[in-house]
This record gives sequence, structure tokens and C-alpha cells, in this order.
Amino acid sequence: MKPEWPEDAHRGLWVYLEQQGTLLPVGHELLGKGRELADELGESLTAIILGHGIGDLGREAIRYGADEVLVVDHPLLEGYTTDGHAKVMAQLIEERKPNILLFGATYDGRDLAGRLAVRLSTGLTANATRLEVDREKGLLLSAVPGFGGSILAIIKSEHGRPQMSTVRPGIFAPLEPDDTRKGQIETVAVDLRPEEIRCRVVERSVLPREEIGSAERTLVAGMGTGGDLALLEELASLLEASIGVTRPLVDNGVAGRERQVGSTGVSLRSKLAIVLGASGASHFVSGLRDVGTVVAINTDENAPIFDEADVCVIGDLFELLPPLIERLEKAKMGMA
Repeated sequence: MKPEWPEDAHRGLWVYLEQQGTLLPVGHELLGKGRELADELGESLTAIILGHGIGDLGREAIRYGADEVLVVDHPLLEGYTTDGHAKVMAQLIEERKPNILLFGATYDGRDLAGRLAVRLSTGLTANATRLEVDREKGLLLSAVPGFGGSILAIIKSEHGRPQMSTVRPGIFAPLEPDDTRKGQIETVAVDLRPEEIRCRVVERSVLPREEIGSAERTLVAGMGTGGDLALLEELASLLEASIGVTRPLVDNGVAGRERQVGSTGVSLRSKLAIVLGASGASHFVSGLRDVGTVVAINTDENAPIFDEADVCVIGDLFELLPPLIERLEKAKMGMA
């Protein structure tokens, strides 16, 4: 039975999809979670794509779960600017009145969501790691890590629409693309003039970034490595695995924030994760909940990580890894 919402309530769940010629991976993740939430609410899922020369990205959004796509193709939207994208999004929101709007917690997503929250006088939850809905009231419930990831605060927006959240990349799994899905793609005309764009993109440089959340195999380094990742890099090369780290190693500058695993970082969906020298704090192990098999190596037999692992190895990783690497190298050369 459809919930009894007020007649003047906003309707529908929207996801803003960033693109750089192709949809960013976080957009696929938002569509997957958005599909689940929209079905719970009995509402439609609408994808919003802004840019220029967008091509067939609308069809891609349908394949990944959208019911409809609003496409705005305009020369002034070719590169992201706060002025241009905020004006267009505000126009769409004011005209069509969505109930919920989700963004990826990327640099551009956070910038745009913050500007819209002020312009529309509505609430915004930042860096959500879990999303649920109150079906009867049509409320979005966003969980955000607090106190270094030791707690999850549940935030709801009872006033102001749309209810908005930025969602950390690598948290939710995308749906498998379905070429048979049907949906509506609408191209929306907007009034946007050059004088309204106060900043101009002079040059854009996109650095390569490994998405460790979707890697099949992952090695995760903790403080027990002492920040020395040389052996892990050798092993990762042999296993064709990605490398993640715990938060203290990121804080110490050993690795970038994009490699941090846990509630304040990336959630892994690996078939195999080998955790080396990590004690297993609760905010860290939350990033392992979707891993197929967890192997933990630690010198402390009472380390909490062993409560979460499928295979527990008590020992010094600096003693255990060299013979393992040697064995794998020989196997690779057909000498084992």
C-alpha cells in the first residue's frame, strides 16, 4: 500500500550523475542504491546528467537502474562550474520538486550540493556511508561516521525539500547493467548565458586513480607494517591485487586518502582481502563486511581483527611474506 503523504509533498528520488565523457563509477553506485530506496518508497528514480556532447550517457543510466533521465546539454556546461551547474540544477528542482536528491561525495559533488542547499534553504547530509528511508513519512535517513568512525550518526531532514545527501564513493555496489531495461530520456532546454558564469575552466587535468573498492583482490596494510609497504607491493604485483591501508597510515602520509579502508574511507567488495598488521578497530572492519574471504596476519593472537577473519595467521608479516613471495614467483615461472 502506498504511504499517505501530504498532497503537496515533493515526489521522486533523484541522483546527480557526474560525467567526464563517461559516467563516473560513483554514479553507478548511486543508481544501485537509489533503485533500492525508490522501490521502497514506491517512487520513480530519476538520473540528472549535465554537460555538453553527452552522447548516449542517458541510455547508460537507464541500464544501471534509472526510470527516467533528465539530460541538459549546453556548451556552458561542458566543464564543471559552480555557477552554471548550480543554476541549472536549481531550476530543475524548483520546477519538478523531487523529494530526495543524492550526489557523490566527490570534489564537484560536494561543491554543488553545498551551493544548492543554501540556495534552496534545505538540509544536506555530507559523506553518508549508509542510506535508508522511512517509507511512511518519505524521509531519507543518512548515516554519517563520527568521532573518527567510532559511531554512526543517523540524520534525517524533516524540513526543507529536497532532502539531500552526498554519498562516499565505494560504499554501495552498482547493479549489473541490463540492456533490456526501458526508461524515458528527456532533453531539457535551459536559459544559461556566458555572463552568468563567473569562473572559467582554463585547464583540466585528471590524474589516474585506482578504485580499490571494486578490486577482486586487496592487500590492506595496518600500523604493524611500520609504514613499509615494499613487501606488500611485491605481493600485490604477483597476486594482481590492489593495496589499501588503515586510517593511521593515511594520517602519517604513507598513502593517499583514496586508499583508506573503513567507515571513513572505502568499503571493499573483494573476493579476497589479506589484512596485514591491522589490529581491527570497529571503524576499520566495517570496510570489510562485503569481502568474500578475509585473511588476517598479526603478531597479537588477541587482535580484534581475528574475530572478523576467515583465516587467521599469527606471525610476523616480515618473516611470512618473503617465502610466500618467493613461492609465488617460482609458480609464476613454472618452477613450483
